[in-house]
Amino acid sequence: MTWPGPRHGLGGSSHDSVYGPFFHGPTDRYLSSGLQPRITVSQRVSAAAVMTDLDPRLTFGSFVVGPANRLASAAAKRAAGSPGTSYNPLFLYSASGLGKSHILNAIANQASKNATDGEVVYMALEKYLAELEAALEAGDGDGFKDRHSDLAILLLDDVQFLTGQPEAQEMLLRTLDEVSTAGSQIVLASDRPPADINGLDARLLSRFSGGLIVDIGVPEYETRVAIIRKRAEARGQSLDAGVAEALGRIPFRNVRELGGALNKIFAIQDLEERQVSTAEIAAMMGEDKLGPVTGGIDDEFGSFLDEMTETLEETVEQKEAPWRKAIRAAIDTAEREGFDVARLQAYQDGNEPDGWQGIVDAFTDDVQRLRDIEQELDRLGNSWPDAAAALLKNPGMLSDAEALLTTVRERQRPFLKVGAGPSLADLEGFPPIATKAATELVAAERPEYNPLYVWSADPARARTLLAAAARTHQARVGPEIRTAVTSVAEFAEDFIRALGAGVAGAWRERWWTVDALMVHGMEALSETERVQDEFFHLFEALKRRGARILLVGDRPPAGIEGIDARLRSRFEGGLVLEVDTGADSGKLELVEAEEPSVVALHDDDDSDAQQVPVATQAPSKGGAWFPSAENVILMWPTIDDLLIEELD
Repeated sequence: MTWPGPRHGLGGSSHDSVYGPFFHGPTDRYLSSGLQPRITVSQRVSAAAVMTDLDPRLTFGSFVVGPANRLASAAAKRAAGSPGTSYNPLFLYSASGLGKSHILNAIANQASKNATDGEVVYMALEKYLAELEAALEAGDGDGFKDRHSDLAILLLDDVQFLTGQPEAQEMLLRTLDEVSTAGSQIVLASDRPPADINGLDARLLSRFSGGLIVDIGVPEYETRVAIIRKRAEARGQSLDAGVAEALGRIPFRNVRELGGALNKIFAIQDLEERQVSTAEIAAMMGEDKLGPVTGGIDDEFGSFLDEMTETLEETVEQKEAPWRKAIRAAIDTAEREGFDVARLQAYQDGNEPDGWQGIVDAFTDDVQRLRDIEQELDRLGNSWPDAAAALLKNPGMLSDAEALLTTVRERQRPFLKVGAGPSLADLEGFPPIATKAATELVAAERPEYNPLYVWSADPARARTLLAAAARTHQARVGPEIRTAVTSVAEFAEDFIRALGAGVAGAWRERWWTVDALMVHGMEALSETERVQDEFFHLFEALKRRGARILLVGDRPPAGIEGIDARLRSRFEGGLVLEVDTGADSGKLELVEAEEPSVVALHDDDDSDAQQVPVATQAPSKGGAWFPSAENVILMWPTIDDLLIEELD
């Protein structure tokens, strides 16, 4: 299955790492040392001990998700969270350097975190073949097969090397059948799809095709910029304004090449003790590479029993070992508040665990963090208490609770408002048709000319009209009406930020629920890639909701080169006006809005508002979520909610 655009890490190893944190992949260590990272995760403690064989930095959290790897990432998360329940086997393929090995590491690391029952085995096919050869030479083929009978997850990399290995294919077929029959998860990675692996047994091809086959492509411009920024942050490096964007415009074949280019910049900054400028990027990389752009009993006998119980508890406490006492106290405190304590209860039986004080402290810290998250959600006006309730009492789901908080913060983030200045009625020298059309757009119950596209060879003049329209609109509506005023460049920057922060879903909900959208600098759309798609879907969503749309630029839609024909036709489908006269009122300034509040979607018939959750469930079909006249892929929190609508 092809996904539009990929994402990948910038590892320096010969194997794939993942988008985002550009760390060297761990696979090479195993190949060179002969080690096999066989990871027992039946208990959290033992799992944590052996997980050091894997790179702990290669996690789902450090993987920058973009359009090209979103499906692969979502499927991998499902495989790690619920092994064997869906997409089995999961087959990932891509060219070298696009994140396959990062995802395999992330699944193994997540399985340890989840305390998955059984074993997690992660190895390259070369290691699998070496073990098979040794077993066959020793006459222990059955023993080799049995060693994989108790797996929870089997992660096998470089599957393309099955070419010309009939015995290996036969043994792998048996392994896959046994692992699959036992309900265990199988994840395979290759540099090509199964059908392109020469000499692959038809039975193996059938097994691979019976699950989910997902490819990972090359990241598009916006994802490349997000990767660069995340890499710089991880390395503690700062980049001058425009450097990330300039480097992101270079069409690298994979993220590993991007990482090498970024390392060169970091080396110059470290060794020469200066910042690399935007102007240097072209010369450093070659000008020809630059591309476009989570009571006791109250009777007397009851009182007697209570006193006896207290006496016994005091006696037990006096004789109780300090570590048992500390664990029990932490459990009692957490249970009184309704927290899940299974994590600590596992340590009550048996001998004194190593580092027990750290175990108790970590649990207590997680419980306190859940309390803090709950308070923050309440302050933000959490509209999804049912979703939060499943997370906020389980320390084992702290990362999910953190993710929910991040999502809510993004969803509730207020838009800036236009500062003081003239309204539409105060403008001087502007063509009457332009001011009347803008007034009708912001004041009429159902605007006739929507969208309104205004252009002027003098960009400041066009921005003056937009700012006046925004002030007029702000003055006539209440705070519950959301107005977004931005430029295309700021919109693109905000999208890249959301990609890097992993909150693209909440980012879309925030933008798709505005009641008025006013954007200037429309000509800058020609310098974007993925942002054009995002803007198109935003435009379609707002049009269906009857939101007001005012767009301004320095040229008409027909004059904007390099934009999708769908966008141009939407812009021209409203009213396009040229403003060739009018006084510039100065800089368009945006000011802080009010504190975040719960936002609702309003139907066109002004019926009661309906609260819209951020990332807890997929919305039912209809409304703003389904752009028209397009093949649209919407990614929801779980891969089962991947919605594909075939339209026109």
